[in-house]
Parts: sequence; C-alpha cells; structure tokens
Amino acid sequence: MLVSGFDIFVIVLVLLVVVTIAMGIRTVPQGYAYTVERFGRYSRTLTPGLGLIVPYIDQIGKKVNVMEQVLDIPSQEAFTRDNAGVTIDAAAFYQILDPARASYEVSDMNQALLVLTMTNIRTVVGSMDLDQLLSHRDEINERLLRVMDAAASPWGAKVTRVEIKDILPPQDLAGAMARQMKAEREKRAAVLEAEGLRQAEILRAEGQKQSQILAAEGRREAAFRDAEARERQAEAEAKATGMVSEAITKGDLAAANFIVAEKYIDAIRALASAPNQKVVIVPIEAAGLAGTLGGIAELTKSVFGEGGAGLNRPARSVPTVSGGAERS
Repeated sequence: MLVSGFDIFVIVLVLLVVVTIAMGIRTVPQGYAYTVERFGRYSRTLTPGLGLIVPYIDQIGKKVNVMEQVLDIPSQEAFTRDNAGVTIDAAAFYQILDPARASYEVSDMNQALLVLTMTNIRTVVGSMDLDQLLSHRDEINERLLRVMDAAASPWGAKVTRVEIKDILPPQDLAGAMARQMKAEREKRAAVLEAEGLRQAEILRAEGQKQSQILAAEGRREAAFRDAEARERQAEAEAKATGMVSEAITKGDLAAANFIVAEKYIDAIRALASAPNQKVVIVPIEAAGLAGTLGGIAELTKSVFGEGGAGLNRPARSVPTVSGGAERS
C-alpha cells in the first residue's frame, strides 16, 4: 500500500500539534516555583500545580525551591577581641520568598549566603571576649540573624535562623579554663562550707543563749516562789507568835509552854531524822518535859473546851535514865 504525500503531511502536522500542546503544559510540584522566560527575559512565575506557557515563545527559566532550607557552614577559625583563637561550627536556615529575585538578583544563592555567614561570624567573634563568646551564644545567634536577614532581603530570601553549633577553644586554653572552673568551684564549695559552719555556730550559740535565759528565768521564778513561801511562813509564825504573846499578856502561861514544847520537839525530831545519825543521846530533864506536856494539855483544854475530851488523852510518859540521858 503506497502512502501519499498528503498522508505524510497530515501525520507530521498531527505530531507537531501534539508536541506543541505538550510543550505548552507544565506541572509544578508542591514546594517549587518555576520562572517563565519569554525570548530570554523573565515574564512570570508558575506556582505549584498545572501551568500553561506559549510554546516556542516561552520557556522555563529557573526551578526554585521555596521550602525552608538549611545551609551547613563549614568549621572556621576566628579570633576574639582578646586574641583567643576559636573554631566555630554554624548552620543557617533560609527560605525563598521571591523566586524571580532569587533567580536573577544573585547567581548562586547558597554560595552567597555561605560567604555572608562566614564573614559575619568572624565580625561578631572579633567584637567579643572569649568568656563573653562562650556564655552568650543566644546573643551571637541574634546578631548574625539580624545582619544576614538584612543582607539577603534584596535577593528575595529570608534568613529564619542562625545557630552556632559549637565553639572550640584551643586545647591548652581549654585546659586552663577547666582548671579555672575547678578552682572556682572549689572556692565556692569552701565558701559554702564556711558559711554552713558559721550558721551552725550561730544557731548553737543562740540555743545556748536561749537555754541560759530559760534557766535564769526558772531560777528567778523559783527564787520568787521560795521568797513568797518564806514570807508567808514568816507571816504565819508572826501571827502565831502574836497570838501567843496576846495569850501570855492575858496571863495564860500554857501558850508559852506550848511554844517551848513545840520548838523542843522539833529540835529533837531534826536530830533524830538526820541521815548520818543512827543513835542520838540527848540529856532531858524529865520534870521540865512533863511540865511542858502538861502545859500543852491545859492549852488544848482551853482551846477546845471540856468537850474535847477525846483530844485530852494522858500524855505518854517519857522514859528517863538516871544520869539525864535518853536513847532514841
């Protein structure tokens, strides 16, 4: 079967139409943006999804990643303000906000941000002392972020974060810092221990002081009570003595005999109850003691009257020993 020239033309035309339609359809994946160039000049940007361009006139220029990206900053050595060399590792995070500017304002975004970050790290490190550099990482991150974001803004990119991963001082300097830290911690431990001992001594002294105050208060209260008891005893004795004196004034000698007998018996009782005495020999005049006991009986009768017969019992005779001695 022979194919005519017309049939070949139709087939070629159909293929050309299919290829043309295929060239005009572009699918943009999520997280990317495509720039469209018309005769080599930027025309527009295709967003994620299905996009159409004019075949043979428009073409895809740059395929830009608009997701947040991480830029690993290689280790570099920098010098602090006090001439201490340190090795710094860092990482930067950025995102393309304007694909057209990111494609046509800078030739290589990653390289530009890398050089910018390394330069600013050296600048920031050179403006700080070593101790400040090691203890103020947040301040370093903030300063780097502010500078880099301002520099990347004309390129259509936004620097979201800058993180210092590690700061390594030289080995000899690190050893000196370790010894300094150890000495500082030992110093603080000694200070805390001394403070604890001081506080313990203060508390112990306060306790002793309080104990002495309470003991003094106790002795004072006891002395006050003893004085009050002696005062009341003296008042009672004075009152009894007054009553006896009044009875004697009235001619009642039995009261005087009662007082003398009471004192006499108390003295004998005190001698007999002494802890270091087992045998006491006391000279006694039987007639005097009998007279005294008789006076006590008469005084009892005068106080209680004749109705107190139950109280007027005959006194027990006191055994006497010729020679004037009694064994008790």
